[in-house]
Amino acid sequence: MLDKSINILTVNTKKLKKEFVNFPWKIYKKKDYPNWVPPLKISVYETLDTIKNPFYKNAEIELFLAKVEGEIVGRIAAIENRAHNQFANDKVGFYGFFESINDQSVADALFVAVKQWLKQRGLTSIRGPVNPSTNHETGLLVRGQSQHPTVMTTWNPLYYVDLHEKANMQKAKDLVAYLIPVERIKNLPPQLIEYTNRLRKSSKVSFRDFDMKNYEREIEICFDIYNSAWEDNWGFFPMTREEFFHMARDMKMVLDPRWAFIAEFDGKPAGFMLALPDINYILKRIPNGKLLPTGILKLLFGRRFLKTVRVITLGVKKEFRRAGIFSLFTVESFTRAKKYNIIAGEASWILEDNVGMNTPWQKLGCPLYRRWRLFEQTID
Repeated sequence: MLDKSINILTVNTKKLKKEFVNFPWKIYKKKDYPNWVPPLKISVYETLDTIKNPFYKNAEIELFLAKVEGEIVGRIAAIENRAHNQFANDKVGFYGFFESINDQSVADALFVAVKQWLKQRGLTSIRGPVNPSTNHETGLLVRGQSQHPTVMTTWNPLYYVDLHEKANMQKAKDLVAYLIPVERIKNLPPQLIEYTNRLRKSSKVSFRDFDMKNYEREIEICFDIYNSAWEDNWGFFPMTREEFFHMARDMKMVLDPRWAFIAEFDGKPAGFMLALPDINYILKRIPNGKLLPTGILKLLFGRRFLKTVRVITLGVKKEFRRAGIFSLFTVESFTRAKKYNIIAGEASWILEDNVGMNTPWQKLGCPLYRRWRLFEQTID
């Protein structure tokens, strides 16, 4: 524990916001944490931009820094997500963007700052981390620190888990990831192939790539499927059309239409799958997190060499879920992976108690190899 007093500052100037964004580079020294992937700073600023990011039209955020004798030792964000609480009829507050030195007094001070801010708004519990919601980066990594973190997933040192548990933060829900090894991509179980071959003959399901020339139209289709497919999931709240399109435009630069495809049932959109090339292998080569002057070139020209993907979204409308469509999606995606020489993949995040999504990966023999946790606590 630090002997010196901890000063909690509200981020209310450009200088403090810059310090907030830059702080992770003080924690994640390459020699200590080689697996950490530096985020693009421009993306962090855009996520925190309460004017341009449509998420904040129905949410508020407050950023805090912890300092000791002028030196930053931690950061955190307090978030009121009114869209979530209106949908779930809840009074939960959120926190995110948590980073701290390995000192319990710093973590405790950060959590207290968030709880005070949330309590002033009439919220009765705290949950997180989310950056800044469950539709964005979610969870604290509690298992899998030795694994390469894939695109748009969080990575943190194991001591962060201790900081949470010693602050009496309790588990709310775990999210898991399955590794899809090249051996499984090349050799699907024969019974699955036979089953899907029979389905194809009798089913009215067909697949097509995203039409990048009509990207806005394709996103409109996915938006309709998204809010229908996920509405029963724990932690879900519907995104507005503006939010969905905002995120989709950010993804466009790294999206590969071979891994973004739509299922149609008798010509009608029934579901979609989105797997992103794992650009984290490129971001590791941009250690300062800056796109300019060379970062953008590494990103643009490095994509063609990526051979791993992360399946981030697989959703099917309720009325089509009994058509064996999940099995068809699986075989379709694995066939594409084999065709384009993909060497590995990851399916994440999946709620730990979502039997319908966990069982297929387990039956395929894909190991559960990473786990994130959402913590919560009642606000006294």
